[in-house]
Amino acid sequence: MLATSLGACSSSGKYADPSKSNRTDSGFRNNYAQPERGSFWKWQWERLTQGLPKPPENNYQFPVLKPDLAWLKDNDRHPSVTWIGHATALVQLGGKNVLTDPMFSQRASPFAFIGPSRKVPLPVQISELPHIDVVVISHNHYDHLDRASVEQLNLQPGGPPLFLVPLGLRDWFLALGITNVQEMDWWDKTSLDQLDIHFVPATHWSARGLLDRSETLWGGWVLQAMDCPGKADTTRQSPVAPFSVYFAGDTGYSQDFRDIGERFGHFDLALIPIGAYAPRWFMQNQHVDPAQAVLIHQDVHARRSVAIHWGTFELADDALDEAPRELTKAMQAAGLPQEQFVALKHGETLKLDR
Repeated sequence: MLATSLGACSSSGKYADPSKSNRTDSGFRNNYAQPERGSFWKWQWERLTQGLPKPPENNYQFPVLKPDLAWLKDNDRHPSVTWIGHATALVQLGGKNVLTDPMFSQRASPFAFIGPSRKVPLPVQISELPHIDVVVISHNHYDHLDRASVEQLNLQPGGPPLFLVPLGLRDWFLALGITNVQEMDWWDKTSLDQLDIHFVPATHWSARGLLDRSETLWGGWVLQAMDCPGKADTTRQSPVAPFSVYFAGDTGYSQDFRDIGERFGHFDLALIPIGAYAPRWFMQNQHVDPAQAVLIHQDVHARRSVAIHWGTFELADDALDEAPRELTKAMQAAGLPQEQFVALKHGETLKLDR
């Protein structure tokens, strides 16, 4: 049974608490002002004339691991994360399987014949995954909200997952016949058995067409679970803090992350974007670079972080293999151990300890 602390939210514009997110007559806006975005057409001209992005040094031959599907399907106790690619990850926490921004299609585009195409093959198909209990969506851009993927998940054997989405997106799902969907505003919380799920701010924007910019909200997600089923310790004299995971989604850098860190104290794991950041004059207000990703890691007090939003789709001018190298440099510059913030291989699973 789903227990929730939400008020009555719908995508009709009558929100339970409009003061949580910054809803205006012209759409939602970020908490903190960002530099004015440069000319899209200037960026496209630079890409064309300079031949950007350059191919990665490995000529797109990224290592792809086949996940241990038997272990993932059997696992209901050990917190883990499996990076599938881009911003798609399988998080196992609190006895639940949570999928972030499921994107399993060949193109991140409204069209099948044009738009950013997948450069690295999928390590796993939706049909091979364990039963997904919850899907969290950060925003509605095509590389994060893929129609074919959510439709397939809605038809999974054993029943559809719960789709948790930002304000304004529920009607889009309902139009597809996906009814097990719940909208959330920034700082809202909902619970599924032992798993608490919070929607938190990010610095970004939304659109799926030319006329709907910022009409739906964007953000990140916090997952918190007490000890997983079967792990209770009856000898413990004091309560244990919940195991916590932060999924940042897609974002530029702002004070939002210090706000999140202050509210939640720390995270056992953070999934933080590192790629699609060049050129900075165009991307800085919507995508962090690896150095800013390290700042987020520090701002939210993450004990460990995993890099997402790189190595799958060419969305900007940085080569697909550039971000992990820059992340290594940024961690060195910050004086932090490399193992605190890692870039997994596609399909790799990280088993988590407290």
